Amino acid sequence: MRWANVKLILARELRDQMRDRRTMFMIAVLPVLLYPLLGMSLFQMAQFMEEKPSRVLVTGVGGLVGREDLPALLDPGEHARFDARLFREANQNRLLEVAVLSEEPAAPGEALADPRRQARSMVEQGAYDAALVVPPELPDRLAEYRRAIAAGEEAARPEVHPEIIYSTANEKSQIAFGRLYPVIESWIKAVGEINLKAAGVPAHAARPVAVGTADVAGQTRFKGAALWSKALPVVLLLWAMTGAFYPAIDLCAGEKERGTLETLLSSPAERSEIVLGKLLTVMLFSMGTAALNLVSMGLTGWLLLSRMPQFASPPPQAILWLGLALVPVAALYGALCLALAAFAKSTKEGQYYLMPLLLITMPLVIMPMTPNAELDLGNSLVPVTGIVLLLRKLLEGAYWEALRYLPVVALVTLGCCALAIRWAVEQFNSEAVLFRESERLDLRLWLRQVFRDRRPTPTASAAVVCGVSILMLRFVMNIAPTRPLETFRDFAVLALITQLAVILAPLLILTFSLTTNPARTLLLRGPRPLTIPAAVLLALVLHPAVRALQVAVMQQLYPPNEEMIQLLVQMQELFNAAPLWAALGIVAAVPAICEELAFRGFILSGFRHLGRKWRAIIFSAIFFGLSHAILQQSIIATAVGIVIGYLAVQTGSIWPGVLFHFVHNSLGVLTSRPELIQQFPALARYLGAAGENGPLYQWPSVLVCSFAAIGLLAWFSLLPVAKSDEELQREEIARIRDAGPGPD
Repeated sequence: MRWANVKLILARELRDQMRDRRTMFMIAVLPVLLYPLLGMSLFQMAQFMEEKPSRVLVTGVGGLVGREDLPALLDPGEHARFDARLFREANQNRLLEVAVLSEEPAAPGEALADPRRQARSMVEQGAYDAALVVPPELPDRLAEYRRAIAAGEEAARPEVHPEIIYSTANEKSQIAFGRLYPVIESWIKAVGEINLKAAGVPAHAARPVAVGTADVAGQTRFKGAALWSKALPVVLLLWAMTGAFYPAIDLCAGEKERGTLETLLSSPAERSEIVLGKLLTVMLFSMGTAALNLVSMGLTGWLLLSRMPQFASPPPQAILWLGLALVPVAALYGALCLALAAFAKSTKEGQYYLMPLLLITMPLVIMPMTPNAELDLGNSLVPVTGIVLLLRKLLEGAYWEALRYLPVVALVTLGCCALAIRWAVEQFNSEAVLFRESERLDLRLWLRQVFRDRRPTPTASAAVVCGVSILMLRFVMNIAPTRPLETFRDFAVLALITQLAVILAPLLILTFSLTTNPARTLLLRGPRPLTIPAAVLLALVLHPAVRALQVAVMQQLYPPNEEMIQLLVQMQELFNAAPLWAALGIVAAVPAICEELAFRGFILSGFRHLGRKWRAIIFSAIFFGLSHAILQQSIIATAVGIVIGYLAVQTGSIWPGVLFHFVHNSLGVLTSRPELIQQFPALARYLGAAGENGPLYQWPSVLVCSFAAIGLLAWFSLLPVAKSDEELQREEIARIRDAGPGPD
């Protein structure tokens, strides 16, 4: 790495970007004008926007008028309003316009229609936003109840009550309900006070004390931090991504269109130096865009929102924390945008990649905004989400809580930055990516080519298609209505349908459609003799470590909610009640065959064409983990899938992985049965105390078995491996690059 070349490339790219008026407008001009204009527009619009009153139809209030023993429901002077004393604030009764339904028949001699049915019909038709139905006998029932309690007799609560009719399909109706319900609650409270007075009890006896409030943030510099701690991190991340995307598109796809990228690639600078120079340029523009947007938003909030008593200006410490977080965020999004821009053939194609990147970012940004999101160890391991939660705590002044998880968030963010930068460097090292031709899709010709040019093993694209197909079918199975799992037979039927229809069926269709050698695709070759017992032994000694990982995930990282715990307990009871052979067949044997053929057969074989062994193992393990319905199971399955994928690659056969999978799942079934453990007292010392999801292994057993597993994995690493053509080609390129240029 020669930093002189990096500086030259950085200076070149900065000059080019400074000459682009559109880029400078997006970065320097738009943020300065956007938020002040937006604030002015909102204030102008607020002058023309006011709360509209809700129309409420009231029936059966004739018996309440003029009664001294009941509080007034409607305004005595104007029946088109509720009594103002029923509202917490003055003039709030203007938000409810009342129309009283006539209690007289439409014509003499006609029967009086049911008031409740009339009110319901009018609300459904939209004539009124809500309706209040007061039973005609309610005043007399309340009077009888009052007399009974005044005489000291035991009185039953009146069975009749006022009813509010509204529609959740109409937003105006929901607003009317929200305004009307507190009014009726206040009226009922006033009725209770009259009853207490009639019984000789003071009205304040039901509430002898009042609740006082004190906002400790009012005397500190953190007033209003709850609002800004949610808004400022979102603005930081979204504008850092936007500020990095457009310059990256121009630096890569734009140079392809202008024909200047070839000149840069033919220079003495290495590809990594070119990437680093462009990355620093993109980072500077990303940081500048985000910083100007934050400053403009902060000044607008300080000038406008600080005048409102319910709001406050941004906390002053926000400048420090947002500035520190801006550097890794800009590096992360800069590297991602640079890699995507290098893949794009033109700027038009590059624009299409903004939406997928935004769709991936938005859930990670919005999830921390929910009230239930807390900064803990599990959330701090999620990229982007951990940054947002950490910034929230820092802006709210919870420094000690933020300090606990700062190292975790920093390591995750820096790790993601390193992976993104490495991906960008690989994109620039691939001539096929940089200079690929534009493609026009003709579905008929494409399908003909797919079936005509079949290879012995699937491509990486076919592996992605298989994995996504399994996940989509699994999603459909999860949301499809099914009968409750009351017996083990119900669970067995559902599990077999899932394994056969969701995993095995698409696997077989794609295998025989897209490959010419199914046996080689599914790794059905015979294994070396010693690998079979070694795989079984590895499953035995690795199970304690996997069990410890399961406990850590279920209790430390992502504890399940009460509903999930009850479901797991119910499933465990079904397993324990089933015959042992049936439980082993459904939980261990069938998944071991179907899932291994899919994930370590077809998908792993396809990803081997990427040219990197570990990348293929990890990608297949991720698909394997995502195929499990529960998040905690997905994490554990991904870790186990990496081990099984390594066995499949090292042995070149599917069968050691099948046996590992079978033995691993069988151990989970066997150790969850207390009656089996009680038959062997030695196992009790080996397993230890019982946990929520089965017995826990003793830590000495976990450590000893883990070292044994590491030794077995080291033995597997010594086995000769059959490499794909892409892996051999990549090793040859790396060897030539390391050897350097030959002598002249």
